[in-house]
Parts: sequence; structure tokens; C-alpha cells
Amino acid sequence: MQQNNTMKDDFINYTEKEPPNPSKFFESASNGYDNPAFQHDEKPEKNYELQKNKKKKKNEESKEKMVGILKLFVYADWLDIILMIIGLIAAVANGTGLPLTIIVIGEMTNRFVMIGQAGNMSSVNLSAVMNSSSTCPAMPGLDIEAEMTRFAYYYAGIGFAVVILSTIQVWTFLTSAARQTARIQQKFFFAILHQEMAWFDTSQIGTLNTRLTDDINTIHEGIGDKFCISVQFFATFLTGIVIGFIYGWKMTLVMLSVSPLLTATAAIGSIFLSSFTTKELTAYARAGAVAEEILTSIRTVIAFNGQMKASAKYDVNLENARKAGVKKSITTYTSFGFTEFIFFGAFALAFWYGTKLTVEEKENYDIGRVLIVLLSVVRSTFFLGQGSLHLESVANARGAAYEVYKVISKHRLLDSSSKEGYRPDKLKGEIEFKNIHFSYPSRPDVKILKGLNLKVQSGKTIALVGSSGCGKSTAIQLLQRFYDPVQGEITLDGQDIRTLNIKWLRERIGLVSQEPILFATTIAENIRCGREDITDSEIEKAAKEANAFDFISRLPDKFNTMVGERGAQLSGGQKQRIAIARALARNPRILLLDEATSALDTQSESVVQAALDKARAGRTTIVIAHRLSTVRTADIIAGFHNGVVVEQGTHSQLMTQKGVYYSLVMQQDHGGNTQNEISENDEKTEDEDYGEEELEDLRMENLTDLGGFEEPGIIEMGSIPKRSRRHKSRKTSSKKKSSEKKKTKEKEEENLPAVPYSRILALNKPEWLHIFFGVIAAAFSGGVHPAFAVIYGKIVGAFEETDPEKRSKNTTLLSLMFLVLAVISLVTHIIQGFMFGKSGEVLTKRLRSLSFKALLQQEIGWYDDAKNAIGVLLTRLATDASQIKGISVEAVENIRTVASLTSEDAFYEKYNASLNGPYRDSLTKAPLYGLTYGTVQCAIYFLEAAIFRFGAWLIANCYTNFENVFIAFFSVLYGIINVGLSTSLAPDFSKAKVSAQQIFQLLDRKPLIDSYSEEGTKLSQFDGNIEFRDIHFVYPTRPEAQVLQGLNVKVNKGQTLALVGSSGCGKSTSIQLLERFYDPMAGQVFADGFDTKSLHLRWLRSKLGIVSQEPILFDCSIAENIQYGENGRVVSQEEVEEAAKAANIHTFIENLPEKYNTQVGDKGAQLSGGQKQRIAIARTLVRKPAVLLLDEATSALDTESEKIVQKALDDARKGRTCIIIAHRLTTVQNADVIAVIHNGKVVEQGTHSQLLAKEGHYYALSWAKHLRRHAQLDVKGLEKGFALVN
Repeated sequence: MQQNNTMKDDFINYTEKEPPNPSKFFESASNGYDNPAFQHDEKPEKNYELQKNKKKKKNEESKEKMVGILKLFVYADWLDIILMIIGLIAAVANGTGLPLTIIVIGEMTNRFVMIGQAGNMSSVNLSAVMNSSSTCPAMPGLDIEAEMTRFAYYYAGIGFAVVILSTIQVWTFLTSAARQTARIQQKFFFAILHQEMAWFDTSQIGTLNTRLTDDINTIHEGIGDKFCISVQFFATFLTGIVIGFIYGWKMTLVMLSVSPLLTATAAIGSIFLSSFTTKELTAYARAGAVAEEILTSIRTVIAFNGQMKASAKYDVNLENARKAGVKKSITTYTSFGFTEFIFFGAFALAFWYGTKLTVEEKENYDIGRVLIVLLSVVRSTFFLGQGSLHLESVANARGAAYEVYKVISKHRLLDSSSKEGYRPDKLKGEIEFKNIHFSYPSRPDVKILKGLNLKVQSGKTIALVGSSGCGKSTAIQLLQRFYDPVQGEITLDGQDIRTLNIKWLRERIGLVSQEPILFATTIAENIRCGREDITDSEIEKAAKEANAFDFISRLPDKFNTMVGERGAQLSGGQKQRIAIARALARNPRILLLDEATSALDTQSESVVQAALDKARAGRTTIVIAHRLSTVRTADIIAGFHNGVVVEQGTHSQLMTQKGVYYSLVMQQDHGGNTQNEISENDEKTEDEDYGEEELEDLRMENLTDLGGFEEPGIIEMGSIPKRSRRHKSRKTSSKKKSSEKKKTKEKEEENLPAVPYSRILALNKPEWLHIFFGVIAAAFSGGVHPAFAVIYGKIVGAFEETDPEKRSKNTTLLSLMFLVLAVISLVTHIIQGFMFGKSGEVLTKRLRSLSFKALLQQEIGWYDDAKNAIGVLLTRLATDASQIKGISVEAVENIRTVASLTSEDAFYEKYNASLNGPYRDSLTKAPLYGLTYGTVQCAIYFLEAAIFRFGAWLIANCYTNFENVFIAFFSVLYGIINVGLSTSLAPDFSKAKVSAQQIFQLLDRKPLIDSYSEEGTKLSQFDGNIEFRDIHFVYPTRPEAQVLQGLNVKVNKGQTLALVGSSGCGKSTSIQLLERFYDPMAGQVFADGFDTKSLHLRWLRSKLGIVSQEPILFDCSIAENIQYGENGRVVSQEEVEEAAKAANIHTFIENLPEKYNTQVGDKGAQLSGGQKQRIAIARTLVRKPAVLLLDEATSALDTESEKIVQKALDDARKGRTCIIIAHRLTTVQNADVIAVIHNGKVVEQGTHSQLLAKEGHYYALSWAKHLRRHAQLDVKGLEKGFALVN
């Protein structure tokens, strides 16, 4: 997460991080795939110096990228603090349990040794007694069973205390952590929602969403039970040291010489672990960002055969994560190996020196004291090392918290949550821009507005016209305070808007933008975003005013219909009308219409424009439009050029002046033919001649009768998420359908395939050598502890020898054997770290990479399924919080829409509601986890009590000696510890099993349309003859709605076919069938006489070039976006510039400081709609396709650009087959064949003049276009035209 603004963090000292050089991310990819599109930031003359400087700065920062340990808990409230204090007290008390049992072990060992020595002195032949039937002689003055019973009670007492204390400490900390994490998530999401737009311009959206899940999970781990367990272990260490000094200060001092080594090992390991973890998290965050960008633009990726490039881009970040993961594994194992090396070495030293002290200072040292000091110091120090492993989670949390807390605490320059600012009681709506200068913060060198002066009177409509990128949309964004001007001021009723409350200001503004963003909920909920307290009847009224009511009423679930992600289940026109309804729902005082009717078909446009004209009455309205017919009726028209207003006046005044506006009108006036969009003499609005009844008649006779769903445009991936809770009172039938779908979904989720462990191992087959050596090393490492138990028992048994010289000789030899174990443990752990680290990380990378490739392989219909929504798919690649992530993805990606609707609070509440389930689960499970931990902790004490009591009985009855009891005890003890460690992995194992099942289910799925398939014919020559023959089609997710019902249409080589018809009639669907995003249910699509199903799929798509209605650009440079048009070869810079010139974008790019290396931002956010569209056109032209598919390809362009780009497209069409979809009839009139589609089939076709002569459907479409320009048109004549259609 990067930003340009410098800021002061309240909690953290850090050096502000520069945005990383993206070229680094792609270096390894470009090595294997020599396409310049991979070189993200190509500045050859600066690259080396830039990377050098950034590396230097990165090294300086790396030390400071963590929050302080106390600052980690900065979001705890008083209850959390109380819980943590209770937990810490319990942890400290719990930590004393182990040192106390060591005292018991020491005293108990003394008793056993005394019995052994007594047995030696009485010369009792144990083996003779065991082999005979005689009774075991009693030891005078020593009742071993009574002694051991007493010690067993001590053990049991400590065990009961431990189980209670362990439960309390884990319960309290997990509860506190759950509360704090929920609070941090809320604050982080809240902070993101309320950041200024400039911050989003320089932050990767995908990275933000990854941090919202992965990083906060990491924080949760670090402030939960692992924190209190590390405190418990630290208490064990301190108590052990104190006991050591009490029982033998000399030996304790010697043993403490080892402690710094253990501490240093733990500390150094922790530092390296933290560093590698941060690198790993960053790499995965970047991989997540790549995956999110690709999956949200899946149709564009597939259309341009970009799957291989997407996979390579994803793999680059996975490779970085793999490298960091391997280093992390080696560090972990090596650190543990060194710890055991020092631990065993300490035992060798202790027994050698302890034996010496028992001879030299008999009155102060015996075997019991030696053991007490040894175990207290060494095991306590060992637990300090173990605590440091738990502190690894704390260190990870501190690293993850750095970026998260930085965002939370960041001072927001434009804070929509701020309560500050004036809130006038009354608003007239008089707006004035005074000497406004502005540059986008991400491109400070490019001046957009250069002294804008403009006044809008209250209740009047002003239209802003001018070429694409001249500053029109920027002015609207400044009015909404998405940005503040660099110089000058904007006033509202004479008040500088910077003094007004931001939320209050935005609530008074209704916006309908060029590319409408709908949220993945119901139609009703989308309209409700305009005003939270709106009633159902008001929603219906708003829908009627926006001409959306009729098509909504025909849907099976009506207003409860889910629109899919970003409205993908609806056509462009339907989305636009719902967006208009949403704006009208809030009854705004100021109305901003940024190409509000650009996506509508001819009939809908005329009616919706009439509705907007009515809505404008009494409101201050700012209209931006490229269609001059839309702005003609404005009170004032302002002509923009180079960031200033160069002229303003009414339509007739500006036509007289013959300036910028006149020039634009003349360019749009194609010779005054029947398709002319604007007439000088016609200045009356439709409302002057038509009353409400006529308008209602026009609505009722609108050509949008689908009888069901309308088809989606070629836009991003769609899905139907779960229904909103707001409409529980809707029809029972809808409820039944919803619950049936939910049951089916749950059943499908449960129906995961069984995956044998051998199949998972098979994925690791290339690393079998690593696994082989790793297993051998693990086997040797596993044998170390049983060997330790034998040596330990033998060395304690050696003290029953009364001859000091013999005893010293035996203990010295056995001490050296401890050193051998130390070396074996160190070597085997290092080998395991490298071998398992390499094999494990490679497997993780391989699975993620294969999963991502499998996702890209699926057909588009698969993405339409609710189970395969973006949030779910991204989480399958990373974590398990799909629903939460889905909400966050939607809100953050569409932040401009969220901000303009002032829906931050609504999304914040929705997000909080989604957190409730996991939060309650955490609170419920906390005591259970505590009890489990306590049971595991106390088990060892009860085990010791049982074994030593039973051992005493065996000794008393001469069945064994105490040496064997110790060997048996430590063997069982370490066996149980290792089993315990294995069982602690059981939850992870079961999760891994489910994940493996999901991954293999994805990998095994055979796509209905396989993008990776090498099957099919590649024609040596492709002319471009296309035919749709008797096509019937329904979308897989809504089989009840027939979209195409017998479509028959043909276009020959070099011809242009124009598809026209009302919004949702099936035009865009036909293009998707040609691209083979879907296959028809019946009928065939032919290319040069071959069924497209029989052709090689990627070859087919490589011959098609598409420019869609809402262009999707990727977050990289302009050059890379254009190069994306051809992914099968290297695209030269000359070709890029040639395509840019053809699309009329070259001059604009050359004027940018970074020229073709300019980053376009997330989904092209740094560019205007027209600029994005022209880059999309250049991207298509660079691949030189045989068939051009233009779906509203010039809809976003201004008049001047449209004329030039249209000429470029006309030139590009020469010798190529072209299929055009357009609502502007001017765009299609020169087509060789015009096909009118109605209700999913062609109802008439011919040339423009032929179809006009027929006076049928096309005639009606054409005349509706003139409704606004010909006030004298006879209403009955128009109705007659519509009657012909119906």
C-alpha cells in the first residue's frame, strides 16, 4: 500500500515508502516470455539508477517497518485491557507450574538414588529376586511407595492449578483478540472508505483487499493466545532462574553462561523470520492484486487470449513469495536446531560439572540439587526460546499492523466521515468555479484545469461540452470534493465548498455517470443507495421516472432481482436506467449528468431524456454529453478547451458566434441528412408539446419487450450473490426459490471429491529427492529424543554408584554422548529446513499457479454461478473469508460511486454485519480452546504422578530399578509431547484436506469451453465470413429467460453488419457467442463455413478484435495496455504508436510527462472515459483482426474524436468483416447490412435506405431518434410507427 502524501503516524516511526518500481515484479517473467508488455515501467535511461536508489531506500526502511509491541494493542478498550490483565496474571502463575514440578523431580530423584545405593550396600541381587518366587526384601527406614504417593499429590495439585490457569489465560486473550480484531477490521475498512480519491489513485486496490483479510488475520494471531503463551514461557524462565540460584548458585552461574546463546539464537531467528514473513506477505498481497485485476476483467482477458500473460504475471509474485518462504523455513528449522544443540550441550556441561560438585561439595550438592538447577535453568531457558517461536506470530503481527495502522491513523485530507463543516439550513444551488487550477496528485505535471471560471445559476441547467479530456468530468469531481483545486475556489450559494461538511454536500448532489456502477445486490437495494430511508413505493416511482419500471416488472423476481457483480446480469441500458433511478431517488438539489443517456437505445433515450428534463425542473443541473442533441435545451452551454471555458451562451447564441460549440455541431452534422442529431431551428423541449399521457403511451409502447431477463453487455464477470435481508416480506415463491437454491448450493459444497494423500504427494513428485532426504533427516531427528531419554536415565542411574571415581567416569562418557545428540539434532534440523522448505513452498506455488490457470481456463458461464463470485475465487487462492472479502472488494473497487452516493456508512454497516458471524464464533470457541490447551498442559503432570507412583510400586516389589523407571518415563514423556505436537496440527490437516478437495475439484473440472485446448482446426486462410444459423440461447444462470430465439443473420467477407434493436434484445449476446464465451443451446455459429466449435479456440479469438461499450484497462502503462491486444508475439513500440495514431490518442499520450509509460491506474481510473475508449480501440487495432466487433465502440467519445476515430474505424474496416452494435443510428447507417433484432431474432434486414422504405422496425427506431428534434411530429404518426413494431 503506497501513497505520495507524507503523513505523521501517531504510533509508528517509519520512513514513508515510495511506490515500488513495478518493473521488478516482471523481471523474471520477461526472461521467460520476451514480450515488452511485461516490462511494467520501461524507462531504459533511468531504470538502473531508479532501481539502485529504491534498493537503497528499501534497505533503510526495512528496519522500521513494524509497530511497537505496546502499539499493537492500541485499539483495545477497557474491557479488553481487563481481560488481558487477567490473562497475563493467569499466564504468569501458570508459568511457575513447571519450575515447581522440577523441585518435586529433584527431591524424588534423591529418594530413588538413596534406594539404589541402599540396594547396592545390602547386596540384594535384583535379578535373582525377580526370577525367584521369594518376596522382595524391605528397605529399612525407606517406604518408597508412601514417598511417591506424597509426590504424586504434589503433581496432581499443580496439574489442577495449571488446567484452570491455562483455560483462563487462553480464554481471555482469544476473547480480547477477537474483539480487537473486529474493531481493527472495522476501523481499517472505515478508513479506506473515507480516504480522499488521490490516495486511491496511488494505491493498489487488490493489495488493500488482501490486507483487509490476510494482514488482519496475522494481527489476530499475534495478539491472541500466542501472546499470553509467550508471557507464560517468560514467567517459566524467570521462576526457573530464581529456583536455580536458591538450590545452587555456583552451578546456576555456570549454566547461565549458556543462556545468552539460547536467547541470541531466538532473537536472531526472530529478526530473520520477521523480515522473510514481511516479504512473503507483500509478495502474496501483490499476487492477490494481480488475481483480482485479472478475474474482475475476465472477459477482456479471454477475448484477447491473455491467459498465459496473466498466469506469468501471477507466477512472478508467487516466485517471490516462494523464495521468501524457503528462507523462512530454513531460518525456523536452523533456529530450532541451534536451540536443541545448546540444550543438549547444556545437559552435557551440567552433568559433568554437577558430578564434580557432588564430590567436592557433598554438603551443598547431591543428584537432586544438580537436577533441580540443571532443569530449572536449562529447561526454563529452553522455554524462553520456545516463547520466541510464539513471539514470531507477535513479530508477524507487528509487521502486518504497520501498513494497517498506518492507513487507520492517516490524516485524511478530504474526510467524508468528518463532522466538521457548515451545514446550511437551506440550499439554493448556485454554483461558481473561480479561477480553478488543478492537476491530479498522481500526475502533478499534467495541468487539467488552467483557470476555470464558470457560474451556474440556481435552478438552471448548464451543459459542458468539449473534446475528451478537456476537464469537464474533472470539474464535476471537484464539485463533489473528490479532490480540491490547487488554486482558486468553488462556491455553493456564495460559500466556499471547502468550508461545508463533505457528507452534507454530497447528499445534496445526484450523479449519473458515464459508466454506471451497480452493486451486487437487488435492484431495489441499488436504488435505495440513493436514499437509505426511501419507501418501496418511492423506489417504484423512481424506476418509472427512469423508464426502468416496465423491464423490472417483467423479471421473475422484479425489484428483488439480483443484478450480479457490477450489474453484470443486466444490459448497459438497463444498468444506466437503474443508475438514473438511484439518482432520482435521493431528490437532489444539484443534478450531475455525465453522459447519463449514452448507453441507452433510441427509444429509451428519448423517454429517459424526457424524465431527466422533468427532473431538472427547479434543480441546478450540470450536464456533460458528447451527443449535442442532449445539451441543446440547456439554459447555458459552456465550451471547454484546454482546461478553461472559452465560450458560453444558449444554443442559438453559440451557433451565431461560430466558435468551439459551432465547430462541434458542424462536425456532428453529417451533411444534414435524416440522421442529423441536432437542428439549429429546433430549441423546444419535448415537454412543451407532450403531456404526461403521451409520455406514458411512449413508455408503454417502448420496444423493450423481452418477456424476461435482458442480456448482459460484454463487461466484467458476473454472479448472483445471496439475497439482501431487507426484503423478507416479498413473495413466498421468491423465498422458496431462494431457499431451494441455497440448499442446492450447500449440497454441492458438501459434495467435494475424495482426494487420496498419494495424489497430493504426486504433485510434489519433482521434489521427491528433497522429500526423501528431508524424511531421512526427520527420522534421525525423531530418534534424538528417545536416545536422550536412555542417556538421561543412565546418567541418573550412574549416581547409585557410591565410588566417586567410577561415577565421574560414567557421567563424563554419558555427557559426551549428549554432545553427539546435539550435533545430530543441529544437522538434521538444517537439512529438514532446506528440504521441506523447498518442497513445501514449491508445492504451494504450484497449487496456487495451477489453481489460477484452472480459473482462467473455465468458460464464462462458470463465472456467472454464485459459487464462483470474485470474492470466493480470490479467497480460494488465499484465505477463507470469502463473504467478508466480497463486500470489501465491491466497496473499495467502486469507491467513487460509493463516495458520490454517500454510501460509506451503508457499506460500513454491511461489512460489520458480515463480521458478526465469525466474531461470535470466535467468542464461542475461545473457552473451548482454553480448556483444550489447559488439558494438554496438565496432562504431563498427571502422567508424571502416575508413572512415578507406579514406578515406586515396581521398585518396591523388585520388578525393576529406578534407572529403568527414568528411561521409561522420559521415553513416554517425549513420545507424548511429539504426539501432542502432531495432534495440534490436526485442525490444520483437516482444513488442508478440504482445501485440497476444492483445489482438485477445480483442477479436475473440464470446462465446457476450454481456452487451453489445442484441439480444433486452424485455417490457413481466414476470410471472415460469419453466419448465425437458427441460434437459440439462454444464459446458464437463468434458463427460464430465452434471450435468442432463432437468430439467423449472415455477413460476408469485407462486409459490415450492423445489429440494432432495443436494449436487451440479444445484440451483445450474439457477439459473445461468436467469441465463444458461451455456446448456443441450439443452432450453429459459422466462420468461413466451419462451425466455430470445430475451430481451434485461441486461434479463432486471435482473428477477432473487440471494442466493447465499457472498456477495461489494466493497472499498467498505456503502452502495455495497447500491447495487450496481441499476446501471441512481441509488439514493437512502432506498432503501438501506429495503433494509437489510428485511434486518435497518440498526441494526447505524447503530451503526458511519461508518455507511453504513463500508468493508467486501477481499471484506467487516471484517464477520462473517452481516453480509455481510444486506448481500447488502439489495443484492438494493434492485433490487426480479420473480424472487427464494435459494441458501442465510439459511445464515450466527444464529437471531434468520434468523427476522427470513426474514420479510423472505417479505414480499419476495409477488407475486414465488421459487426457493429450501436444505439446511434448515425454509426450504423453506412453498414452493408443492417439487421434489426427483436425478442431474440432478426425481424428485418437490409440497407439503411431499404429499411427506411419498409417503414417497419428500423423506421420506428429511426423516427424515435427524431422525437426530440421535431416538436411538430404528429404523435399519432409516431404511435403508428410503434404499432408496426409491436
